[in-house]
Amino acid sequence: MLFSVPKTGSTAMEVALKPWADIAFYKHRKHTPVGRYHRKIAPFLREAYALEPETMAVIRAPLEHLRSWYRYRASTLPVDFDGFVQAVLSPSPPDWARIGNQLSFLTKPDGVLGITHLFTYESQPVLRGWLCSRMSAHITFKPQNVSPHVATPITPDTLAFFDAQYADEIELHARATAAGGHLETRS
Repeated sequence: MLFSVPKTGSTAMEVALKPWADIAFYKHRKHTPVGRYHRKIAPFLREAYALEPETMAVIRAPLEHLRSWYRYRASTLPVDFDGFVQAVLSPSPPDWARIGNQLSFLTKPDGVLGITHLFTYESQPVLRGWLCSRMSAHITFKPQNVSPHVATPITPDTLAFFDAQYADEIELHARATAAGGHLETRS
């Protein structure tokens, strides 16, 4: 089961993997977080079909993840990238800065990583190689929903604040990177 973490190339993966999908969630359920899956979908699959699928997701370098969100929304934002990061980190972000974070998306309510395979966005060949092996087929991703390039400078103070606030997510991405771009876990 592929978890579609927003801004990690999940649409391209979904399009490429559609021929092998037995179940696909679209529109409002596309970005179902891991916690909701373990509360609602996993019990249903177990009870109704005796299935316990392996799960996978992609994590992007956290600052690059915010840069992708900013590029996606830049044409409608009242701030530059530094202001966007500050808004995301504020205690009460405005609607345009409520993007959630990858760590919350990937963990169960108890804070435990809730997937079997975590790949880094920056290690696309590792991800594609693993999928090709699992599907016994050549799989390619065609870019989807690519945002235009926009400058994303950040001040040292904002970067330091970001690093402190996102330390756990940065550490998870670093663990997956250190594992060669594929962190195998037990959910």
